[in-house]
Amino acid sequence: MSIIIEKGKLLKEAEKILSIASTRDKNLALERVAEAIDRNREEILKANEVDLKNGRENNMTEALLDRLALDDSRLDGIIEGINTVIKLPDPIWKSNKVWTIENGLTISQMTTPLGVIGIIYESRPNVTVDAFSLALKSGNCILLRGSSSAINSNLALVKAIKEGLRESPISEEVIQFVDDTDRDLVLDMLRANKYLDLIIPRGSGNLIKFVIENATVPTLQTGEGNCHLYVDEWADLDKAVRILVNAKTQRLGVCNTIENLLVHEKIKDKFLPMAYNAIKDKIEMRGCPLTREVIDVKEATEEDYYEEYLDAILAIKVVKDVDEAIDHINEHGTQHSEAIVTESLENATKFQRRVDAATVYVNASTRFTDGGEFGFGAEMGISTQKIHARGPVGLEQLTTYKYLILGQGQIRE
Repeated sequence: MSIIIEKGKLLKEAEKILSIASTRDKNLALERVAEAIDRNREEILKANEVDLKNGRENNMTEALLDRLALDDSRLDGIIEGINTVIKLPDPIWKSNKVWTIENGLTISQMTTPLGVIGIIYESRPNVTVDAFSLALKSGNCILLRGSSSAINSNLALVKAIKEGLRESPISEEVIQFVDDTDRDLVLDMLRANKYLDLIIPRGSGNLIKFVIENATVPTLQTGEGNCHLYVDEWADLDKAVRILVNAKTQRLGVCNTIENLLVHEKIKDKFLPMAYNAIKDKIEMRGCPLTREVIDVKEATEEDYYEEYLDAILAIKVVKDVDEAIDHINEHGTQHSEAIVTESLENATKFQRRVDAATVYVNASTRFTDGGEFGFGAEMGISTQKIHARGPVGLEQLTTYKYLILGQGQIRE
């Protein structure tokens, strides 16, 4: 028997109880899990060190090592994320749509859990806890399949989660982890329609593409991030530089970091040197011919403008106006996070309405596209599709609904 089927059966059984669990019991379980992670932090950090050592030996980039790394501060952030989820309203068994039709039937649309969610993710061990906490609070069981690069960290975190659940009213079987790194098991997950209600891929473009092309289980597409910052002719240039530095250099290996800078042609001679001086010691820049007339950078190819680098590289292009910037973004972007710096309300409004992306910013860094920053406590990922959920996937996006109808013996004539 495939371990996916084995774990799927456990999850389906656990789902029957979790789907009707009280808010009190779910919150108590999350409290116990937070305490268990805190109690086991030394073991978790030691396991993470093994993964980091293996990553360095396998020539993992610094940006990807940063995604993999845990420390006390990041564990504190993970625990704080759980505590935020605890404080959020329970999204299950809620209804804001109730009506009575002509024959006297009363109909209500009631939120319910999705069921069993499978998540396939790369590198970032914090996803293990984020995904679990959101799933549990929304009444969903979860099957986790992390990458081999984070296997030790994930095993230690799942061990702590299960330890916390054993001290709570919720069964530890609501979470299952695929501890075998055999890639064939990914295919088993993608086709386990009998046991999984939704698959969420979270990682590289190649992973997302593989999942979408091979899954028979419904999928929620998340996050390849080829994100842009457009500096308009009406921009406050000092503000634009601050946003550029933050959006590109704060963390290189995350999907809401910008990979492209677009600059209006009327300000290129003034702004491009400012941008160059602000990031030249940290970032390799590649530019179009008009960019290279102003600053000394490598030549950008057309392929550069499609690339999610997740590295210290930025592609730069000079555009004639906001319309060309919008067209460029809609052609090259991944519908993740896009930003404009401008003092023009007209251009800001046009940009926000016409750019096709899950999150569109005016005068702010794209680095805020994050479930925690949006007040969701955590996230399953950033959805870049348009059906069911878009943007950071939190509690509300992990629900579906059913219609409950109350009658007094009505029959249809």
